[in-house]
Amino acid sequence: MGREFLDLFEEWAGTYDDTVTGIDPQYRAVFANYNKILDEVVKNSEGTVLEFGVGTGNLTEKIMDAGHEVIGIEPSQAMLDIASEKYPELTLLEGDFITFPEVDAVETIVSTYAFHHLTDSEKEIAVAQFADILPPNGKIVFGDTMFQSEDIKQKMINEASEKEYTDLAEDLQREYYTTLEVMQNIFKNNNFNVTFKQMNEFVWLVVAEKTSEER
Repeated sequence: MGREFLDLFEEWAGTYDDTVTGIDPQYRAVFANYNKILDEVVKNSEGTVLEFGVGTGNLTEKIMDAGHEVIGIEPSQAMLDIASEKYPELTLLEGDFITFPEVDAVETIVSTYAFHHLTDSEKEIAVAQFADILPPNGKIVFGDTMFQSEDIKQKMINEASEKEYTDLAEDLQREYYTTLEVMQNIFKNNNFNVTFKQMNEFVWLVVAEKTSEER
């Protein structure tokens, strides 16, 4: 359920905002167009928004600025503390993509840089739960690292190793980065129409809309 990465979340809490600005060259390409990625998620969001992996609240702020009510889910206490201090008015709940408190009606579920912490089978479980929560035409909007194929994923690992980007190479092998084909099948299996838009070398914008009828 991604909780095996909690130590990583706690470690990143204090430096995450610096990392997304490109200070660390290892992750510069991963976070290229970071604000544009967040803006695209917001642009595709409607109604009340349920955000998974609130982190330090960068996406949350943009969603609230756009006039949406936000309910935030976050497993890391360190991240929760930062987001709570920034946005005391925000409804923040402890949880993860699969295990989280019951929430009121929402129209959009969003997340950035987090869904890859689930295995492919856990991703399927999560999307099935989201399908139960969302109304017809409700949306899932994610910005996350994934690859067009396993061969491309391996190529990126090899390039990171050649550049001596040790942390990045380890991340790409340790975490559960999947392929577009797998993601497309997961959404199709749960009655979503899905589109993908590449935002940088690593990150794709995923917009999935729940169909009104079961297939």
